[in-house]
Amino acid sequence: MALRKVVRSHGERTRAKLIEVAGRLFAERGFHAATGKEICRRAGVHAAAIVYHFHGMHGLYRAVLAEAQRRLVSTEALSAAVAAEHDPVRKLTAFLALIVRALTSPVSRSWAGKLFGREFVTPSAAYGRSHDRALTARAALLKSIVSSLTGLAADDPALARACLNIMAPCAVMLLFDRHKLQRILPDLALGAADAASITQHLVAFAIGGLETLKQRGTSRAR
Repeated sequence: MALRKVVRSHGERTRAKLIEVAGRLFAERGFHAATGKEICRRAGVHAAAIVYHFHGMHGLYRAVLAEAQRRLVSTEALSAAVAAEHDPVRKLTAFLALIVRALTSPVSRSWAGKLFGREFVTPSAAYGRSHDRALTARAALLKSIVSSLTGLAADDPALARACLNIMAPCAVMLLFDRHKLQRILPDLALGAADAASITQHLVAFAIGGLETLKQRGTSRAR
C-alpha cells in the first residue's frame, strides 16, 4: 500500500509538471507548433510520459486547457456564486465579480490566461469543441440572468447581443496587451485592487443598457 502511494505521488508530480511546462509552451507557440519531445525534455521526464499520463498530445492539451480554465475561474465557481444570490442584479454582480477578479489577478498574465485567450482568437482543433462547450455553459448562465432582468426570451437575438455587450469589456481585458491599454488610457486602473470598482462600473453600464431594452420591449407590447 505504501509503495502504491509513492508511485501515485510520483505520477501526480510528473503529470503536474507536464501540464505546467506544456501550458507555457502551448501559450507561447500554440498546440501545433509545440512538440511532445520538447515538452518532455523541458519537464525532465521520459519521452513516453505524455502517452502514459495523457494518452497523447491531444489529451495533454485538453488537460492543460482545463487547468487554465480552473486557474482563471471555473464554470462551477460561477454557477455557485450566481446560485447563492436571489436578486438578478446581485446575480449579475456575482458573475462579473469572479471574472473581473480573475482578469485583474496575476494569473491572467500567466500562461493560463494567455492560453485561454489564444483559444478565443485561434481555436485549436485539439480542444475547440470542448472549449466551446465550457463557454456555452457560462453563456447559458449569463443568458438566464439577462432574461430575468429584461423579460427577453432565451432565443431572442436581442438577448444574445446584450450578453455580448456585457462580456465585451472582459474580452478586452483578457486579449489586449495591458501595457498598451494603459498607454492609450493612462488613467485606466486594471490592477487587483481595482477589481471591485471595475465590477461596479461594468454592472452599472450593463443595467443601464438592459433597462433600455426592457423599456423598448414594454413599449412594443402595448
